[in-house]
Amino acid sequence: VPLHSLPCPGGHHIRHKCIMASLRDLLPSSVYTGACSSSTPAMAASTTPKFMVPAPVETKKIEMYSPEFYRACTIGGILSCGLTHTAVTPLDVVKCNMQTDPAKYKSISGGFATTVRENGVRGLVKGWGPTFVGYSVQGAGKFGLYEYFKHKYAVMAGPENAAKYQTLLFLAGSASAEFFADIGLCAFEATKVKVQTVPGFANGLSDGLPKIVSQEGIGGLFKGLTPLWGRQIPYTMMKFGAFENVVQLLYSNVVPKPKAECNKTEQLGVSFAAGYIAGVFCAVVSQPADNLVSKLNAVKGSTIGSLIKEIGWAKLFTNGLPLRIVMVGTLTGLQWGIYDAYKVYVGLPTSGAAPPPTASDTADAAKDKALNLKDQASDKIDEATDFVKGKADEAADKANDLKEQAKKKAGY
Repeated sequence: VPLHSLPCPGGHHIRHKCIMASLRDLLPSSVYTGACSSSTPAMAASTTPKFMVPAPVETKKIEMYSPEFYRACTIGGILSCGLTHTAVTPLDVVKCNMQTDPAKYKSISGGFATTVRENGVRGLVKGWGPTFVGYSVQGAGKFGLYEYFKHKYAVMAGPENAAKYQTLLFLAGSASAEFFADIGLCAFEATKVKVQTVPGFANGLSDGLPKIVSQEGIGGLFKGLTPLWGRQIPYTMMKFGAFENVVQLLYSNVVPKPKAECNKTEQLGVSFAAGYIAGVFCAVVSQPADNLVSKLNAVKGSTIGSLIKEIGWAKLFTNGLPLRIVMVGTLTGLQWGIYDAYKVYVGLPTSGAAPPPTASDTADAAKDKALNLKDQASDKIDEATDFVKGKADEAADKANDLKEQAKKKAGY
């Protein structure tokens, strides 16, 4: 029925109100409150309909060191390592070739030019498949297990020792995590280096890994595990130990306000800066082992001893170092940025431990502890006094009862 044909006395104004009332009759009553009458002029003063909007559902907060916390850290590690290592594949291709054939790839710019001239632009992304998979696996172990071991060792040490020896806990937790992370990475790292440095060996992961197994057996995938540990464990110890301490230094001496007063964007900026600084140290301490890993996987039948003799200690520290500083510094900064961005996304705080306690903090803590012990002792004394007093009152009451009973028996 057309709304304008609805019967409603009272003229145009009241007719308009009748139409609105008819429209409201079509809606469920749960979405509005109030009444509408079409028969009285009082309707003109009726209140505006109130719509019921459901309250937003709060996101469940992740409890620190819970299974959900470690799951979030693992996913953050996968994203941070897998994406960043894949993004710098062109730098990695040139770096590995400079390490395995320094006579041909004499400089960074020359390395890029030679790679493009011989293999085209696609040659700069060779090995991206094993890089992405391998470093995603490694990132899961590196970050997820670091958070686990760091907390585990802190609990074992106790609150006071954990605060006093923070850096040792960072180093122990990161070394333990990287030990397992490298086992997951090793086979993919071997495939990556072969694809990037041996012309015509394979196109990527799907044909490269089976070819290594067919030529050298399963052991061929893990022959570089020991030097990989030698490269990655010191690297990761520096990465986490330096990062945690640099974060503290930045908030103490550079950032003009405490971390708690910084917004999330500012905190993520600190994470990237601290990660980049830590990455420079990482590149230096792990450079000799990185050269050995590249050579071992590129040259069939080579050993660590023969390669050290061939390359020399000086070149083990310097071959490809400038490019690796740029690569690892950028890589590490981005990794911490991505990792902390994901943690913020799921509702967790950014990384970086609280600064260790000062002598004043330790004295204050000891004083507070002494006062707490004093209060506890005082409470115990009060409880004991009340208990003894209560027992004494009970004994006095009982004595009075016996006295009254004795008087009654005596005829008083």
